[in-house]
Amino acid sequence: MVKETTYYDILGVSPSASSEDLKKAYRKMALKFHPDKNPNEGEKFKQISMAYEVLADPEKRQIYDEGGESAIKKGGSSGSGFSSPMDIFDMFINGGFRMGGGRERRGKVLEHVLSVTLEEMYNGCVRKLALQKNVICDKCEGRGGKKGCVEKCQTCRGSGTETRIQQIAPGMVQQIEQICRNCSGAGEIIAAKDRCKQCNGKKTIRDRNILEVHIEKGMRHGQKIVFSGEGNQEPDMQPGDIIVILEEKKHPVFKRANNDLVMVMPLLLVEALCGFQKLIKTLDERQLVVTNLPGDVIKNEDFKCITGEGMPQHKNPFEKGFLIIQFQVIFPTSIAPELVPQLEKCLPPRTKVDIPIDAEECSLVDFDPAQDNRRSQHTHAAYEEDDENYHQGPRIQQCSTS
Repeated sequence: MVKETTYYDILGVSPSASSEDLKKAYRKMALKFHPDKNPNEGEKFKQISMAYEVLADPEKRQIYDEGGESAIKKGGSSGSGFSSPMDIFDMFINGGFRMGGGRERRGKVLEHVLSVTLEEMYNGCVRKLALQKNVICDKCEGRGGKKGCVEKCQTCRGSGTETRIQQIAPGMVQQIEQICRNCSGAGEIIAAKDRCKQCNGKKTIRDRNILEVHIEKGMRHGQKIVFSGEGNQEPDMQPGDIIVILEEKKHPVFKRANNDLVMVMPLLLVEALCGFQKLIKTLDERQLVVTNLPGDVIKNEDFKCITGEGMPQHKNPFEKGFLIIQFQVIFPTSIAPELVPQLEKCLPPRTKVDIPIDAEECSLVDFDPAQDNRRSQHTHAAYEEDDENYHQGPRIQQCSTS
């Protein structure tokens, strides 16, 4: 009969729960209330970690069952080595937790890049991802062969590695650890006739796994989504994680800048001077009407913005950034001469210039800076070649005599 059940209630188990039951309950509760997922549940996470730290230790559990939480506090720390609730969680999730205090081996982390559109990051969506991974063979249950036919390798004594002594100098030797040549690192020997027909003694088989990737509103390029324990399975090893890395596709209209969206809007000269109305199709298929009143002149490369029409903030999708518009004014290539007087009446007057009598007339021609840069480089190279030839002096042609 236990004195109090508070710690058991926190983990959602009965006082008669086994060590495995405690382990499963802690994993479930810790993942649910982890600060990364629920920033407001930090205190709850601390309670869960404290309860598991006490109940997972047989000595502490006995003290708690007999005297309750007050007895635990009086007894002080038993030297578990956990300085914070995150330490016990990290050991459980990342390294695997064993009641004896050891760490289980964990499989490799698998990373996959998932290309997503800006619309999917704006609206949120669920993408299905098909992956191939290793799973424990169900026919031999991960043994690799028939029961009783799997023998420990005598060469490496089951470790999978062997040590070789190599002499590097007179009186000096070096120990080299390498994969066991007899068992190829498996630590076990299975006769060919006794191997599992399904996995051929490899203990695992390839299987197709479908993951549902939840892309939340406001997620960013390069953001990682972790699927804990969904990676490759190996006997006597915790499955690794699968990490999905988001890769944002280029959008034809919008460019993302943190929580803002930036776009370029072309304007005719008449629109820039006399006002306009334009439609913008948003990433969630709405139509925005942009109006600029007559007389409010838009200059080339001017910026304006619309508040609350940018990208939604991750975890706070009702708050959105700015939609920033950069205007690109398109000038006409020419104007009919007969229209110039009318245009002059509408525009501010020219600045008058007093031209001296001896001033010279000149003409304007089109100029391409890119072409001029190439021409300048070619001319500069020619000058360098001429200069080099000048310093070398005249070349004298030598005649051969027979």
